[in-house]
Amino acid sequence: MDATHIHLLLTHFPIVGTIIGIVIFIYGIYSKNESIIKVASGTFIVMALLTIPVFLTGEGAAETVENIPGVLENTIEEHEELAETAIWLMGLLGLLSLINLYAIFKKVSFSKTITLLTLLVSLATFGLFVQVGNLGGQIRHSEIRNTNATIQGENNNASETITNGDGDDDDDD
Repeated sequence: MDATHIHLLLTHFPIVGTIIGIVIFIYGIYSKNESIIKVASGTFIVMALLTIPVFLTGEGAAETVENIPGVLENTIEEHEELAETAIWLMGLLGLLSLINLYAIFKKVSFSKTITLLTLLVSLATFGLFVQVGNLGGQIRHSEIRNTNATIQGENNNASETITNGDGDDDDDD
């Protein structure tokens, strides 16, 4: 198993795991159940840890696909740049979740504040990771690209412009 396989295997966890954590977190806040909030915080910590190998294998995955016809170099670059921001935000979410767990266990006065801050950062993290995932999907899935794009041919010698229309391929008129 190489970096590309690992990247593709783990890449959905930060998105799916974070939204699951958010749902659990909101339910915990709504029900005022600290045990549920702890579970959600633990989920965020696990997602932050899983994001590390996703990020570290990204460069190897990019090298694997960058010379494949139909792959957009600029989309890879945008994906990489956004992923760099996203991993820092996910790291912040993991750190806030650790602080949140500490605050709940120790019953410190700022536990409600840190819980709400963790919720806000989790929502921002999820939103950013959705964008990262969308760009990552566009690297190999031309059907989800929504802009005109120039695609490099084999060995980047030839280029072809692709225009995606409105997607209306129905024969029913």
